[in-house]
Amino acid sequence: MATTTSTAPPVPAASTASRRRTRKSGWWLPYALLAPAVLLEVFIHLVPMLTGIWMSFTQLTRFFIRDWTSAPFVGLRNYQVALDVDGAVGRALLSSFGITCAYTVLVVGISWSLGMAAAVALQRPFRSRALFRTLFLVPYALPVYAGIVTWNFMLQRDNGVINHLLVEDLGLMQDKPFWLIGGRAFASIVIVAIWRMWPFAFLMLTAGLQSVPDDVYEAAAMDGAHAFRSWWSITLPMLRPVNLVLVLVMFLWVFNDFNTPYVLFGTAQPAAGDLISFHIYNASFLTWNFGAGAAMSVLLLLFLLLVTGIYLITMNRRSRRA
Repeated sequence: MATTTSTAPPVPAASTASRRRTRKSGWWLPYALLAPAVLLEVFIHLVPMLTGIWMSFTQLTRFFIRDWTSAPFVGLRNYQVALDVDGAVGRALLSSFGITCAYTVLVVGISWSLGMAAAVALQRPFRSRALFRTLFLVPYALPVYAGIVTWNFMLQRDNGVINHLLVEDLGLMQDKPFWLIGGRAFASIVIVAIWRMWPFAFLMLTAGLQSVPDDVYEAAAMDGAHAFRSWWSITLPMLRPVNLVLVLVMFLWVFNDFNTPYVLFGTAQPAAGDLISFHIYNASFLTWNFGAGAAMSVLLLLFLLLVTGIYLITMNRRSRRA
């Protein structure tokens, strides 16, 4: 019995070459689409950053504002002054750094905790769940300046609603305290920052919980696991990728926070609310020493890069071990 095999006719070399030319004819399109974003990134971020690094090595004061390129080169003198904790400038910068670290730890920690609690509480469907989600996201949806200005009015000593509630309505205090000056300014700025930040944590964690299957919780419940055990053994491990990015982003945002102290306190911030970004602003624009302010900014950049690198390396090593 004879068998016959059919073979496809050979493809002409000319048609293959033409298809290759057709595929390669649009090679420039991805680069053209990326070019505007790359140019904006260069001119908005890279060029100002390099300019700031160059300024940190110069004595750029108000005497050279008209022709800032002629400011004398001083080398590392601005960095030495900023890092000299025995001097007034270095001591003030160190104090501001400590306040910012405490502020960041409190805001990030409490915001993450509130966001996690709200996300877990609203994980399962019930009546009015959409309403609660909307209400929780209101602080994040409001414009930053509008929200902080509202808090500024609420924290006023004589006419603010906070003192009216604590002193006149509840009777928890005898005298109306100052919330925007003095030692209580730190508590005020922490509360305002948490109010602004925790809805973002809630939003990210809620999105992450959507990927956790309900079957896992049902199996854990059948094995007798209570709510905290399920959260600790199921929710936290499965939200690890989300938390890895969320905590880092919140840390960078909060540590660099400028809008909150500037809008809440104005240009004359209290010592208790002297966050480092605002401290650098005052060192640059109030004393007109832009070289010293640029050096402080570069030191802040190096610190954030160092912390980010250590954080990512540590988290990646833990992920590999797990």
